[in-house]
Amino acid sequence: MSNLIHLSDEDFDSVVNSAPAIVVDFWATWCGPCRALGPTIEALADEYAGKVKVAKVDVDHAPNISSKWRIQSIPAIIAFRNGVEVGRVIGNAPQKVRDLVASLA
Repeated sequence: MSNLIHLSDEDFDSVVNSAPAIVVDFWATWCGPCRALGPTIEALADEYAGKVKVAKVDVDHAPNISSKWRIQSIPAIIAFRNGVEVGRVIGNAPQKVRDLVASLA
């Protein structure tokens, strides 16, 4: 069972603002680097279950929230603490993403 959360324009703010620590992966199904990073994101969701929430937002299905957070290149991974952005990684950089998640735990 995966601990990964899928967010939309409708529930993004409520989930992010209610989580003490959450990392959100902005991605798309057609994006090769996004698909390559996918297994790392899924592993982190399980590894940090109960400590850091891990979520995904498909930019094609959530254009409003993607625009709000100025997503111009994907994959884009944003770390939030109590609803405030505290870090961002752009591109397929598994170690940087792991370090970002670890910094929230």
